[in-house]
Amino acid sequence: MERHTYQTGIIGNCSFIAHINMNTNVDWLCWPRMDSTFLFGGMLDKHKGGEFSILPEGKYETNQYYMENTNILCTEITTEEGGYRITDFAPRFLQYERQFKPLMMIRKVEPLQGSPRIRVKCKPVCDYGARQLGPLRGSSHVEFIGCEDRIRLTTDIAINYIIDEDLFVLNDTRYLILTYGHPLEAALVSTAERFLRETTLYWRSWIKQSSIANYYQPFVIRSALTLKIHQYEDTGAIIAASTTSLPEFPTSGRNWDYRYCWMRDSYYTLTALNHIAHFEEMERFFGYITDISFSGDFRYQPLYGITGKKDLVEAVLPHLDGYMGNQPVRIGNQAYEHIQNDIYGQVLISILPLYTDHRFIFSERKDSARWLTLLLEKIERTIDEKDAGIWEFRNMANIHCYTNLFQWAGCSAAEKMARTIKNEELIQRAVALKARAAEHIESCYDPKRKVYTNAAGSDYLDASTLQLIMMNYLDPTSQRAKDHLEALEKELKTEDGLFYRYLHSDDFGKPKTTFLVCAFWYVEALACVGRVEEAQQEFEKLLQFSNHLLLFSEDVESGNGSQWGNFPQAYSHVGLMNAAYRIAMKLDTPIFL
Repeated sequence: MERHTYQTGIIGNCSFIAHINMNTNVDWLCWPRMDSTFLFGGMLDKHKGGEFSILPEGKYETNQYYMENTNILCTEITTEEGGYRITDFAPRFLQYERQFKPLMMIRKVEPLQGSPRIRVKCKPVCDYGARQLGPLRGSSHVEFIGCEDRIRLTTDIAINYIIDEDLFVLNDTRYLILTYGHPLEAALVSTAERFLRETTLYWRSWIKQSSIANYYQPFVIRSALTLKIHQYEDTGAIIAASTTSLPEFPTSGRNWDYRYCWMRDSYYTLTALNHIAHFEEMERFFGYITDISFSGDFRYQPLYGITGKKDLVEAVLPHLDGYMGNQPVRIGNQAYEHIQNDIYGQVLISILPLYTDHRFIFSERKDSARWLTLLLEKIERTIDEKDAGIWEFRNMANIHCYTNLFQWAGCSAAEKMARTIKNEELIQRAVALKARAAEHIESCYDPKRKVYTNAAGSDYLDASTLQLIMMNYLDPTSQRAKDHLEALEKELKTEDGLFYRYLHSDDFGKPKTTFLVCAFWYVEALACVGRVEEAQQEFEKLLQFSNHLLLFSEDVESGNGSQWGNFPQAYSHVGLMNAAYRIAMKLDTPIFL
């Protein structure tokens, strides 16, 4: 089977993310929020998903790349008649002392050589393709009617060419600005060019302010830029992916909606951004999680909507074909009903730097004792409870090793925070809970095989237990850590360097693809136990599994390296960044501040 890769790049500004295909089409764009209906969803249905393409007649060649150190995407099209470049971006820059991040997508179309003839098609839809929008002609714009708010395309291309989808010769640079809600009222060309300059400057400044080691920097930079735009800045929520229903493997039925904020994923994302000295995302997330924490519920859900919404009822959209015909297409995610008790620890660890890093002012946090008490109470109530685990098993509950590891690590973080605010009662409470969590972890140890299994009383192995080494529950220099790692790699590692989450059957049968972040965890674990040269070799193997823009999917098929699952997946980019950081620290590689 030919290798499958996703043929899109993404642009975004922390208000929205759009996917641009190499064929120039906007394959995916949800407005007004990241979890709203798509306006363009050709990724899931080429007929009902609408279209926004800028194509020539007949055959063409295409090349797609990012402007260096930005989230600005260029797509170059070459035909017999000539060539042109489309520069796509979402404006983001500082204006009036706050970040300007409108629901606005700008497409700059410039001729490169010859006299190319192009056709612009812009046909947004609403209600996940159930409603087509009618175009209303203006003097220099087309307004699309039928969604909850105004969608307008402002352009200096002849409106008749847009409405009639006629070919025309591109002999000058042209601009297309799509807006939601407030239309563009300013001068088109000068506004687009100013926004492009300012957005370029913003992204390049953001990267310059990052502390990134000189170890595969281009990959780390692209991953960092990708993670940044997965935060919905209005509330501070961090989404797992911008897409829904991209299959983990063809015909598997494992097609999930990832446009929500998982507590666990957010922890990993914030860790990766902290490693490159970006903390503003953590502070915003703290506001989001505080609102949820004080809502009165005794437990956290595994995930919430990007505004903190609790009920994410899962529904199937039968009218959509699905990606490459893979159904069902789902919106919502039933996992919000699950019991997953690792998340309390992850929330505590993700916020720990706010109490241990002296660049933050601890004394200004007036509700610290209340907040810590609340989190420890949540752990206390759930520490002996069976749960669905990190992989969100729908019909299985166990005392999971990974769950109790993060309760242990969360209590360690709580102890440090309690010492910072000098609260002896909370210190003692955290220490006692930490010991109880350790007892559960040890109940998962198999002394015959010298390995920790996925759950108490289980024989199954699970890649998530690699974290026992990375979280320093197991001393990385100890023989027990080395034995544990060897047992996991013997069973779960593939010849091409990939790693299965597990090999036992779950609610949908046995998994057919590897989970990419697990392979990056394996690289980290190798570095931790001192197998640094192997860690480098395995890391380099994994880089081949990106698409043409260094973007990584959730799942990879062993054998042919096909990308599957939601894309790009924050988890995978986090894994890359953390593995690169771990290796760089071991190699004592210079960090550029």
